[in-house]
Amino acid sequence: MAPPRSCQLAALLVICACTVAPLAPAAAASVPITTCRSFCGNIMVDYPFALHPGCGHAGLRDLLFCINGALMLHLPSGSYRVLDVDYAYRGLTLHDPAMSDCRALDRTPGGRGNGFVLEPWREPYLSPDPDNVFLLLGCRATSPLFQGFPDRHLPCRNVSGMGCGDFLACPAWDDYYAGGRRPPGDDAAYGDAVGTGAPPECCAVPWAAIRAVNVSRLECEGYSSAYSLAPVRAAGGAAGWAYGIRASWSLPESNRGFCGACRATGGACGHDMESHADLCLCGDWNSTSNCDSSADAAPSGAAARSPDAVAAVRWAVLASGCLPVHFWCRIDITVVARLEIKLVVDCGFPF
Repeated sequence: MAPPRSCQLAALLVICACTVAPLAPAAAASVPITTCRSFCGNIMVDYPFALHPGCGHAGLRDLLFCINGALMLHLPSGSYRVLDVDYAYRGLTLHDPAMSDCRALDRTPGGRGNGFVLEPWREPYLSPDPDNVFLLLGCRATSPLFQGFPDRHLPCRNVSGMGCGDFLACPAWDDYYAGGRRPPGDDAAYGDAVGTGAPPECCAVPWAAIRAVNVSRLECEGYSSAYSLAPVRAAGGAAGWAYGIRASWSLPESNRGFCGACRATGGACGHDMESHADLCLCGDWNSTSNCDSSADAAPSGAAARSPDAVAAVRWAVLASGCLPVHFWCRIDITVVARLEIKLVVDCGFPF
C-alpha cells in the first residue's frame, strides 16, 4: 500500500531540512589556523612549537604552556621558565629556579633542582646542546656516576672550556663553607684518587655522557648548568658563564620543506592528534601536503552526526501532519574533500 500523502510530504521536507541544517564540523578540521602562531608575554610561539592541540610538530607536542604570561616548558623532570626561543639556530634557553650558580648554591641531602629528563619518544626531537655543561654537586660515592670507574671518575670532565675547576672558585662556595663545612681540596673537582677515594665535590658532565640528569636518582645534592654560545673562553672564569640550560630541537628529514610549502599556500603547520602525522591546516579542512592540493585532503575519521539535522527532520515530519506515525532516521555526513560533502539520509516509516 502506498504511504499517505502527508508522509510523502514529510519525505520531501526531510530533504529540504537536511539541505538547510548546519553541518557538524569534522573532527580533523577543528583547529583554527589563526591560533597556531601565538605569543606568551614577549615570546613568539611558532612552528615547530605550539600552545594549542593539533598545532606544531607532533614530536614537540604538549611541551610549552603559557601560565600567567610566562612561557613554561614541562618535562618529566619538572617545569622550566623559557627565557628565549631562537628559531634561526633552533635553540631554547631555559631557567630552573632551584639550580645553583656562581653567586649561590642550592643544595639539600635529598637533591635540589629539576635536572633534565626527557620522555624516550621525545629524545629524537629535543636535547641539551653539546656545549651545555651539567655540574653535579655533592654526589655520594654510591652514585651511578662513579660505578665502574674506581679511583678515576671518568665521567667528570670539562665541556667547552667549562668545568668544576673554575666553578669551585665561585664566591658561592665561600658562603657555603662559612658554616663550618670542610673546604674542598685540590682534587675536589675529580675526587680523591689516592687515600680516602672520596667522590668529587663537583662533577661536570655533558648530556651525551649520561642522557638523563636526574639529581635525586644520581644521589646528588644539587646541580648547576651553563652553556657557551661562543668558541672563546668566557672572561672571569665561572663568574662570566651563561647559566641555564640551552636545548636544541631537530625534525626528521621527511619533514624538510613541509611547513614552508604549507605556509606558502595559506595554511598553518600542524599534526594529526591521533596518528601524529604532519598536517597542513587549511581552515575548514586539512591536507597532508598543502592547501592547494585538495587531492591530499586528510580523512576526517568517522562520519560526523549532525544533531541539528536530525532535529530538523523531526520538525519536518511534525509540520507535515504525519503525527501518529512513528519514524526513525539516520543521517551520516562526511567531508570527503575541500568542497565535496557526502550526505546519506536513511529514514523509515512503518506503513
